[in-house]
Amino acid sequence: MYAAPVQELIDELGRLPGVGPKSAQRIAFHLLRVESIDALRLADSIRTVKERISFCRRCFNVAEREGDEAALCGVCTDSRREQTVVCVVEDPRDIVAVEKTQEFHGRYHVLQGAISPIAGIGPEQLRVKELLARVEPEAITEVILCTNPTIEGETTAMYLARLLKPLGIKVTRIASGLPVGGDLEYADELTLGRALEGRREVDGS
Repeated sequence: MYAAPVQELIDELGRLPGVGPKSAQRIAFHLLRVESIDALRLADSIRTVKERISFCRRCFNVAEREGDEAALCGVCTDSRREQTVVCVVEDPRDIVAVEKTQEFHGRYHVLQGAISPIAGIGPEQLRVKELLARVEPEAITEVILCTNPTIEGETTAMYLARLLKPLGIKVTRIASGLPVGGDLEYADELTLGRALEGRREVDGS
């Protein structure tokens, strides 16, 4: 229907999360209408992110590369953070949500997903081994399970609790206050802050 380059652009935009066929067409034709300098600035931003950004080698938050090597993120290099308390989240965007509460001052660990058998995601696809490997070297005393209040998030939290409890550390889960089925990314600061303050210990049995 469209010229091949336009259709290819629509197809690629349609691969983005939350972008359906009509939205992909709308974005594609918007890019055709704008000045070339504006469209190329977007392309350059995407290229720069792919070239310069990777995941933190300790916690898997986003971090800027140091040459060809993955670097530590800003949280991990901040000596003012509490070193022995780690908040486990599913996605780097969740770190932003937690930070807005100003209630947590420790470090993070990003799982990069949650256990979801339907989607074919098991513990092996998550950064679980890397979390366990941090416990002893970093003398971690508490792990806060801050996964989303969804079935997948709860399943992941229970799985991690069973693994962490035998290591003799305190394992807590953020308290109620977040709507079941919701995402941390969309929670307001007050609700998420209260959930962090009222976290409870998790029974991993």
